[in-house]
Amino acid sequence: MKKILAVILSLTMLLGLASCNAGNADSEEIEVPSRREARRAAEREYDMEFVFDDEDISSSGSKAEWVFISEDGTLEVTVTWRAKDPDEFDFDEKVLIEPTVTTETTVEEPTPAYSDPYDDPPYYEDGIYTEIGSGSEIINLWTYSTDLPAIVSKYIEYHPEFGEKYTVYCTQYETYEGEYQIQLDQALIAGGDRAPDIYVVESDFAAKYTRGDMSVFAARYKDLGIDVDLMVPDAEIAQYIVDVGTRDGDIVALGYQATGGAMIYRASIAEEVFGTSDPDEISAIVGGGSGNWDKFLEAAETLKGYGYPIVSGVQDIWQACETSNTEPWVIDGYDVYLAPEREAYLDVGKILYDEGYTNGTSSWYAEWYADMGDSNCFCFFGPAWFLNYVMIGNCGGYGYGEGSFGDWRICVPPVGFFWGSAWILANKDTDMAEGVAELIEWITLDTSDTGLQYLWANDMMGMGAYDSVASGVVMDKIYYDSPFLGGQDMFGTYRACNDLATGVGVSQYDSVANSYFQAEAENYIYGETDRNGALQSFYDNMYENVV
Repeated sequence: MKKILAVILSLTMLLGLASCNAGNADSEEIEVPSRREARRAAEREYDMEFVFDDEDISSSGSKAEWVFISEDGTLEVTVTWRAKDPDEFDFDEKVLIEPTVTTETTVEEPTPAYSDPYDDPPYYEDGIYTEIGSGSEIINLWTYSTDLPAIVSKYIEYHPEFGEKYTVYCTQYETYEGEYQIQLDQALIAGGDRAPDIYVVESDFAAKYTRGDMSVFAARYKDLGIDVDLMVPDAEIAQYIVDVGTRDGDIVALGYQATGGAMIYRASIAEEVFGTSDPDEISAIVGGGSGNWDKFLEAAETLKGYGYPIVSGVQDIWQACETSNTEPWVIDGYDVYLAPEREAYLDVGKILYDEGYTNGTSSWYAEWYADMGDSNCFCFFGPAWFLNYVMIGNCGGYGYGEGSFGDWRICVPPVGFFWGSAWILANKDTDMAEGVAELIEWITLDTSDTGLQYLWANDMMGMGAYDSVASGVVMDKIYYDSPFLGGQDMFGTYRACNDLATGVGVSQYDSVANSYFQAEAENYIYGETDRNGALQSFYDNMYENVV
């Protein structure tokens, strides 16, 4: 066990300690440090990021222990604090997984993993490989998830002649630490047999491939023979999906799943505080579709008067602020620009925190998940996947009367936003344009009852949930009275949310810039620096490391 001097907790604590030393031990109560302080102490001690796992605070407040797990899963650290020694933390570490040691090597140019696609499959070390179909013509498809192999298999099930003509080689890498992008970039640059004919990118890095540095490899859909000028408006594809997938006025990528975000709120709290739980009325109360947070903050003050926080933590509005922007982070390749929609995270987040409109949680931590159960938290923000795969599993049950199940509703949020999703691209140098176009068109633009989007939305792809899709035409075909939403049809509202979102401000800098900005914004929100200091630190990081 090793002991280090921790941060001084407060002037009041020091005065309390002095009083104790003077013989008046019971006259001042020493405050137990926060979980945040303990985690930061561990991060300073071990120079790595940690996530919360468990805590144990004695009823007398004389001792507290917190358990944290390193983000890479290799180390467990127990941080101990004692009131008798209040300005120090003790640390006990336990190695969970021995870290692997890698040796960096310099590779002058990418080397194809195979020479003849008819002899050897396009399998790359550490990737997951799937072969679909039996035809002699080879289509290479690269992806970061299992969705696409399942999608291709379904297409061949519906169109067996495609599987008789083509074999689709699917190569999959995880997105962890940028592995997928590294491998994909090398494959595109190498060209030839190594290059994918179809490749999938997710929202965090989509713009890099659709309009950024790697967009030179993307084929225009119309060059594949897809009539996008007719089919995109006919399918009523959500505009943000078109925005992200457009380069110099031409579509080079589209998606199938839609991730426009809604405000997901508790009906029982709405009835008590506002006298209604009707989605249209609640949307009006919080300024749904207004493009600003003014009425939302007014609603937060009203809710506070009844003892309810409007959100679990300030991070709940981050995604809405981040993807509602109308300008990119970097203009003309060198000018860093803070769009007002993103800047709102500083100001609205500060108000939420300072005025006590939250429960003080951080996203993806235990307390945040707990607020999805039968708690006092009024709302969350998220797309259909967030509702299906995060909230339902943490609401405390799977039937009416269990936890908060059935007490949630969705409405149009104050600002339009999206969160996640995939875009499908084709290689401009593919020699399988006909087969590539056939697959892409079925995935992204087919609105029939046998098209992917109809199957996906109706939970006919084995995903375990009804889901929002890119085509408004398909969304309009489907009605689903969700039990989790108390019988509310999710498709009408999520259709409106998809239409409200924009993708014009998406850029290849988003992932890094978002990380810098969110960190500095939260330093300001939580009172650890002033506004000017937070912004200056953000700009310094951007100009030193990005542009």
